[in-house]
Order: sequence, then C-alpha cells, then structure tokens
Amino acid sequence: MKHDHSPVLPGQGATDYARYMRTDALLSLQRSADEVVHRDELLFQVVHQSTELWLKLATAELVEATAQVSADQLCVAEALLARATLALRLITDQLEMLRYLSPVDFQSMQPVLGNGSGAESPGWRDVQEASRQLGRAFDKQLAARGVPLSLCPPDPSDPLHRLAEAMVEWDERVSVWRVRHYQVALRTGGHPPAGSPGSHANMLAKLAGHRFFPELWQARLPPTTDE
Repeated sequence: MKHDHSPVLPGQGATDYARYMRTDALLSLQRSADEVVHRDELLFQVVHQSTELWLKLATAELVEATAQVSADQLCVAEALLARATLALRLITDQLEMLRYLSPVDFQSMQPVLGNGSGAESPGWRDVQEASRQLGRAFDKQLAARGVPLSLCPPDPSDPLHRLAEAMVEWDERVSVWRVRHYQVALRTGGHPPAGSPGSHANMLAKLAGHRFFPELWQARLPPTTDE
C-alpha cells in the first residue's frame, strides 16, 4: 500500500519535517557563499548558533526546575537540572570543532565579526539569570524547612540533598565550559595567556573560578576540628 507523504502542516517547506523543524529558515541563518570572506565562517557560525540553541533549552529547564523547587517538587527539579547540565556538556564538547580553526584563519575572519564577543551571548545572559533564580528558590526551601545550609541532609536518598548535589554538578559543568572556552581563546583566538596586559583571556580566566552557588560548595567541605 502506498503511503501519502504530502505535507499536512501549515508553513514553508516541501515536507512536514521541513515545516515543523523550519529547516528552510534554520539553514538560511548562516552567511551565504557570496558573503563569506573565509570558508571556516560556516564552522564558526554553526558552533556558536547551535550553542545558543542549547543554552535556550538549558534556560528553559532551569526556569521550570525553579518553579518545581518552589512547588516543593524537588525530584522533578533534580531531573530537569540534569537535562540542563547535559546541554552544557554538549556545548563544551562541540568547542572541539574550533580546534580545526587556526589563529591565522580566525584573524582572516575577524573583520566580519565586528566587535562581537561571546560575553554578549543572549543565551548566556539568560542562563546566568536563571541560575540565580534557582539559587534563591533553593534558599527559600531551606528556610521553609528550617534547615541551615550547613545541616543540609547528607543522606543521598533525601531529595533536598540530591537537588543540592545536582546544583553543584550544574555549577561545575558551567565552570568546565568556561575553562574550555578560555583554552580555545588561547589556541584559536591567538590571545596572550591570562596575566598578560590587555589580554582578552584575562576576563575568561577570572570567570572560570566563578560559582553560582558558593555556599553549596562550602557546605560540602568536611567540618574542621579545633586542636
């Protein structure tokens, strides 16, 4: 029996896949052949555009996780946070593609990049704000339960403990991404290492040590004993 694969969804595209995924629009977002000054612009744009998509997903998961924490659904929040963390792992891994972009090639591309900087990423700004909101929701849960952070249950089966560990994992994954970004800036961007006057890498190196939830990291340290 012959199946009819004619599109039934509204929108542009010859197939329902194209219409639902909006592939015509998606694949037109990169610079065309008559616009590029260097063939590796496609590589550069694909890495960064896909990063923005993953950050959009990560932000959505963080926002929903925050809502679930506020609703006292900590196990649901933990699962959502794990998804956001995986998104960060994926964008870190895809930075490996930039290993194939030499400093000379990157310099050839720079005129068309203008004054653009990764610090201007809308996805990254949204992730930062969503992370802060999650931290505030977690603090409110601790206050509602009357549990000081230093006494957060160490029992791995306790939902509060599991959520705290998931938040630490998220924080660590963001830091790993920043460190990898710093290394790419040195290798591909041709920037002098951190500590060099005026180096773009100075800010990247500083951010690598930032934590959204420093209190959670501190709470995981073993108690000190007075001699």
